[in-house]
Amino acid sequence: MQYNILKKSGLKVSQVSFGCMSLKADSVDNDVIISKAIEGGINLFDTADLYEKGANEALLGAALKGRRNDVLISTKVGNRWKPDGSGWDWCPTKKHILTAVDDSLRRLQTDHIDLYLLHGGTIEDPVDEAIEAFERLADLGKIRSYGLSSIRPNVIREYVSRSNISAVMTQYSLLDRRPEEATIKLLSNNEIGVLARGAVASGLLVDKPAKEYLDMTKEQVTSILKDFSNALPEGKSQAETALRYVVDNQAITSAVVGIRTLQQLQDALAGANTTPLNTAQWQALQELWEGNFYKEHR
Repeated sequence: MQYNILKKSGLKVSQVSFGCMSLKADSVDNDVIISKAIEGGINLFDTADLYEKGANEALLGAALKGRRNDVLISTKVGNRWKPDGSGWDWCPTKKHILTAVDDSLRRLQTDHIDLYLLHGGTIEDPVDEAIEAFERLADLGKIRSYGLSSIRPNVIREYVSRSNISAVMTQYSLLDRRPEEATIKLLSNNEIGVLARGAVASGLLVDKPAKEYLDMTKEQVTSILKDFSNALPEGKSQAETALRYVVDNQAITSAVVGIRTLQQLQDALAGANTTPLNTAQWQALQELWEGNFYKEHR
């Protein structure tokens, strides 16, 4: 496993990290999967207070008990469940962030969060207020660093220019190359880490049948997937190649891979440990299609 540094925080992050969203609180395999992930070199585990109404944080906290010093925890804030549990509201206020962190710390059974991410964001948000909350939590020692989970270039630009964020989590894959045009270079130039989610494009780059994806028709996706299958480097599977396309982009700090089963963990570790794509192989994948662009929130 290779590791990269989130430069503004000093955190040393595994090139592939563990997205916990798919884990279910009633699964008996969670502890085994998380333990094997740590043994395999994964050291960043990402969750959110939104997932399963906090139960996802709780299961992660329980699984990491006694191993907290071996790992980094990333969780998210900004969505507030309605009292009747029927859904959630977007609430990026200073008051909510300062309150919600204590509930996350309790569920995670820890006294600090390594990376605290705002779970979304709009250009109409009280950005300075949210930043004040994160800075306050850092001063109190409740978080080590903070960032943003967003695909919106206009929101990302605001936080880059007005805050001390150390990372942005955003969707990125061979089928979703929008960040290449709008945000990856901006973040790299400002020494802000990029945590890429969705490396296998909801399974389309692995084994799921073609369907409409983003602004592409099923026929367009089918054509790209056929070319992708024909362009695999010798000795690499589709899953490994899709993951390497992401992590071998020098601007990417870590690929956050959603993991629910031991097989998915093994696939993620195989992709992390296989040889990197060389420049020619990576460029050949880029040339499979022209890429896509953000049409909104620019």
